[in-house]
Amino acid sequence: MTMIDASPVRQGQEQKRSAILTAARELFVEVGVERSSMDAVSARAGVSKRTVYDYYGDKRRLLLGVVENAGETAVSTLRELAEKHLPDAIALEAHGGLHRAVSAFAAELGGFLATSTNYAAAIKLISENESLLPELEDHPLDRAHADVLAERFAHFATAGLLNLDDPGLAAEHFHALTTLRVLNEPARRRTDTERVRQIMTDGADAFLRAYGRQPE
Repeated sequence: MTMIDASPVRQGQEQKRSAILTAARELFVEVGVERSSMDAVSARAGVSKRTVYDYYGDKRRLLLGVVENAGETAVSTLRELAEKHLPDAIALEAHGGLHRAVSAFAAELGGFLATSTNYAAAIKLISENESLLPELEDHPLDRAHADVLAERFAHFATAGLLNLDDPGLAAEHFHALTTLRVLNEPARRRTDTERVRQIMTDGADAFLRAYGRQPE
């Protein structure tokens, strides 16, 4: 499945694209996709209607662009947090060991999930417009999330810190024990930062009990 447009753009073009996506996201959340018009998006973004159509073609593709943009931001954040909290095995000892590092990673990721308006909007829009977004099934962004964690878990397994044979499956289990549990919460609770962080760290603890190396 091909992303909408992965080609590089000039700075001015990127600013227009960002303005269009922000305006569309806000309108789609405020009044719904069906009641939002391309005229309203262009007016809020401060660009011409032709420009909106040139970038995204139609409203459905614009909706997909909003969701993909949120997904790309989430993957970027995940990579940054993994680099910060889940370094190589030697550096991990300076961070207080695997358990502390994974818990800190989960807690900060939870803070992002609870406070990112971009991410929250994407979840809402996906849940309300799933039939309009068949491209999201088996989307490359889903694999990108898993790949970030799988790479780290594979490294820790090689270093003897985790007991696993399939890093990809372990990444899926971590996701199920943490982020998916947050997404299953009622919408009003998904913005409760402390609750979300607790869910994430509880999930991280469960993951480590399942996959952590047990003493000989």
